[in-house]
Amino acid sequence: MFDFTRVFPQDILPETGRWTGFPQFNFVGGHNDQTFIPVDALKASAAAILDQHGARLATYGLGDGPLGFLGLRKFLSTSLKARAGIAASVDEILLVSGSLQALDLVNQTLLRPGDTVVIEESNYGGVYSRFNRLGVKFVGVPTDEQGMRIDALETVLAALDKAGTRPRLIYTIPTVQNPTGTIMPENRRRGLLAAAKKFDLPIFEDDCYADLTFAGVRPPAIHALDTDGRVIYCGSFSKSVAPALRVGYLVASPEFLARALSYKTDAGSGALEQMILADFCSHAFDTHVKKLAAHLADKADFICAALDRYFGTSADYLRPAGGIFVWVKLPAAVDTSRLAEIAATKGVAINPGVEWSSADDARRHIRLCFGYGDKAMIDQGVRRLAEICQAEFGVPQQIGNKTDPQLM
Repeated sequence: MFDFTRVFPQDILPETGRWTGFPQFNFVGGHNDQTFIPVDALKASAAAILDQHGARLATYGLGDGPLGFLGLRKFLSTSLKARAGIAASVDEILLVSGSLQALDLVNQTLLRPGDTVVIEESNYGGVYSRFNRLGVKFVGVPTDEQGMRIDALETVLAALDKAGTRPRLIYTIPTVQNPTGTIMPENRRRGLLAAAKKFDLPIFEDDCYADLTFAGVRPPAIHALDTDGRVIYCGSFSKSVAPALRVGYLVASPEFLARALSYKTDAGSGALEQMILADFCSHAFDTHVKKLAAHLADKADFICAALDRYFGTSADYLRPAGGIFVWVKLPAAVDTSRLAEIAATKGVAINPGVEWSSADDARRHIRLCFGYGDKAMIDQGVRRLAEICQAEFGVPQQIGNKTDPQLM
């Protein structure tokens, strides 16, 4: 047999192990609640859109060009204005294969090895791996319960400027920040724009969880407040409709999109998904998202109650303002990388903080996703995690025994 290990580049690492299914208690990944996937409505939309536009699958891009299905871009142009305050024409919207492809396209368009990017110090794990792969440096800005601290951002930018380092961009997740679950208020968004203008930097606004705010309202997008065209925006249907659909969108000037398209070498993102979403969203998106957000808010309360029940005061967290995850800080005695390693052998999957943060106390944090599991799984999984943590680190000192009435 040919030995491919002799020709693999040294920087390409294999995936570890073969897929054997989700663990019994799965608190990782961007999965959502399978009971809230609008299967019947998607089936109806698939039939309707194929009757109307099915023959157009014969051409790449459905004959609408490289930006994607015009029907979905028209929906987004209208919906983004209503939901986020963004005024974008259909020629300023590029449909992509999830927000991850949007991130890759922006990175490839703007970044080169040795460049520096400014980000929240606790951030989406996929951002770190991509910057590392590109040879890009990143500088973290501290956050609080309202997201990125603008005073800290200005300090970071001033220090970089003094050192002769000009960042290529500021990357931020202002609405339902990943992993902290916070929402940046409008005054901070304006402050971020002012800082970016002062140092003449572009902003990449990642808003893929913004539709899932529990209060049902959100501040205007940073893009909506931008008056000089420095903000690139991305969103996704992966969290609001179905993760496996893999449809996202990038909003930027036609000049920027023309350059980003040179790196989009997939001959177009999945057209059938775009067509189905265009029909579904035109009549059902707002109602669906409202119900899903309310359901997730209830599950957020539930996992927070489970943390209180089994970890007590050992678990320090801020109830998320939206989305599907909670960012938990444990006592200094706990190494969450070790906790995650041990928990994985006992059927509990968690994200250790060092994969999601560059903060000094990252090793004390875990990210728990509550979107996928039902309440019984969440309760049993948090309890088992507390038992594992207690056995390994002595934290918590005592595990609660209260049974939630909703589980009886």
